[in-house]
Amino acid sequence: MKVMVVGGGGREHAIIKKLKENKTIEEIYALPGNGGIAADAVCVNIGAKDIAGIAAFAKENKIDFAVVAPDDPLVLGAVDALEGEGIPCFGPNKRAAIIEGSKIFSKNLMKKYGIPTAEYEVFEDMDAALSYLDKAPVPTVVKADGLALGKGVVVAQTREEAKRAVKEMMQDRKFGESGARIVIEEFLTGPEVSVLSFTDGETLVPMVSSMDHKRAHDGDEGPNTGGMGTVAPNPYYTKEIAEECMKSIFLPTMHAMNAENRTFKGCLYFGLMLTPKGPKVIEYNCRFGDPETQVVLPLLKTDLFTIMQAVAAGRLKDVKVEFSAGHACCVVVASEGYPVSYKSGFALTLPTCGAGEYVFVAGAKREGDKLLSAGGRVLGVTATAEDLQTAVARAYRLAKQVGLENGYMRADIGQRALRAYREK
Repeated sequence: MKVMVVGGGGREHAIIKKLKENKTIEEIYALPGNGGIAADAVCVNIGAKDIAGIAAFAKENKIDFAVVAPDDPLVLGAVDALEGEGIPCFGPNKRAAIIEGSKIFSKNLMKKYGIPTAEYEVFEDMDAALSYLDKAPVPTVVKADGLALGKGVVVAQTREEAKRAVKEMMQDRKFGESGARIVIEEFLTGPEVSVLSFTDGETLVPMVSSMDHKRAHDGDEGPNTGGMGTVAPNPYYTKEIAEECMKSIFLPTMHAMNAENRTFKGCLYFGLMLTPKGPKVIEYNCRFGDPETQVVLPLLKTDLFTIMQAVAAGRLKDVKVEFSAGHACCVVVASEGYPVSYKSGFALTLPTCGAGEYVFVAGAKREGDKLLSAGGRVLGVTATAEDLQTAVARAYRLAKQVGLENGYMRADIGQRALRAYREK
């Protein structure tokens, strides 16, 4: 079997490493991949948003199965183009990917089908949005409607901050056309939980829960990033809450998409807030989260390729999906200054991994026989163990062996989760 994975970050590296466990796969291609992924797949210099190029490559190289991992190509219709060439895919088509591609669509979907989420208002006119903020309670949340590299959300503590966010999105077009329409929504409180799920539109199987660390600096301070680390499972996500989410959020979302003739097949990501009034949806993603994937997949016991094939064929109900009872921690090694301003091109050396240890390369390039940093987030260093404390210690021990002159990592990944376990 020849398999193609679209994308080139740490999430894609984690997917590729897991796919390699299936012995029926003879070759894995990564489009475009990166210098670190090249150790595990054949990297092809075709961008993830080059839909025509992706489809042409798959056809010419007789690809048997494709995994489209990032949000952009999914929203642009990569799955539609590949399926049009007769290539089965893991990932939603364009009609279903709108659940992440438009926050206004997803908020309206939740309102229509009674799925719990924050109260909200939609604006296409900047002056109307600014007037609304004169009386809106603060803190409040301002969101660009479209994709914005995970950065189109501002949690504003004051009205002035909220108005500045509105102007940056709608007037200055900080996120391009993604900010032409915005959502202003209620600020929710409570622990955040990420739950990825496999679904083929008839069956939905949640994966192990996780806790992301979005802020750049220790103590959850500094600017928002794509994620500085994760742990799994999330201690706040109890069996009782999981059952409630399945009944009030997960299955209703799957059924709602079916009712809208937008059947979702792939990985549906639920970003949740466990509020005093129960679990509510903060956001949907139409793909594996990054860096949540880097802790979830190492705990997956069932063969990933078997699951993906079942999802594509609409027979997920025939596969028993199992996860280990252990814990995982991922520490992101980033370039100093990320996400604001940073330099790349530094020599990068990777540590040797033992059992249950992984180095997922997010941003690197090859120059001759050298590996160089090439991005804000450079590596996701993951370790698994029977308990979280050991997983955290192992991940940091491995991360400290990374050679990167301007490398930076948070020192407190997993500490909030460890406190939660102690308080139980």
